[in-house]
Amino acid sequence: MAFTVIIVEDEDLIRSEIEQSTPWEKLGLTVVGSASDGLSGTDMIRQLNPDIVITDIRLPGQDGLQMLADCSVDHAIILSGHSDFSYMRSAIKLGVFDYLLKPFDDSELEDALASLVHKLHDEEEEMAKLGKSLSDDAAIALPMHVDNHIVNSAIRIVSDTYHKCIGLQETAALLHVSEGHLSRLFKEQTGINFLQYLNAWRVNRAIDLLKDPRMNITMVCTRCGFPTPGYFTKVFRRFIGMTPSQFRDTTLSRR
Repeated sequence: MAFTVIIVEDEDLIRSEIEQSTPWEKLGLTVVGSASDGLSGTDMIRQLNPDIVITDIRLPGQDGLQMLADCSVDHAIILSGHSDFSYMRSAIKLGVFDYLLKPFDDSELEDALASLVHKLHDEEEEMAKLGKSLSDDAAIALPMHVDNHIVNSAIRIVSDTYHKCIGLQETAALLHVSEGHLSRLFKEQTGINFLQYLNAWRVNRAIDLLKDPRMNITMVCTRCGFPTPGYFTKVFRRFIGMTPSQFRDTTLSRR
């Protein structure tokens, strides 16, 4: 299945050039929508939950960095005519995969997308592998204690605040370490990256709640800290191999 892309770019010529000249099929990508301003982009991202967002920073209505932050986008590529370090630093904090300065060659974007697709495939494999580690009580097996106090503290923060708007940036700030340092340590000590761990933890809590027929999918999504039901469904399916509704039907039918 192809990964999905949304393009948010206010310059019609650039947006059209990206849509028409990028070899989407060759890259294993499908463009599911495009927008010319930040507010429309926000609505589209929340509705379609793309795997990748390609966006400019300076957009009418809402700037691209704020849009990415509001939508909890996991993978993004920034296109910008500004090399201001403050923009780049903000992009790095949001986990943006690449930052391309305008004007850029078609090959630059293609190379960035190819690298990101490779990263996405690796993450898919890791998520599927974690999903196959389901224990007897249908929970993903996650390391709860490692030989590093910073990572152990991060795990405790996840367990205490998974239902809130928490991520690598907030966790690193609470631990008074840099995001890059925490990210590297976490992957070294647990074998998976911080976002995957957080999402797996949330999926485990969702598995528990889905066993209660009184809880609808939206309620489960909210209580587990997922930003939207669509994002919840996408993450859950990639870990477990089925949607939350399918999992619930399968689980309840066994009773």
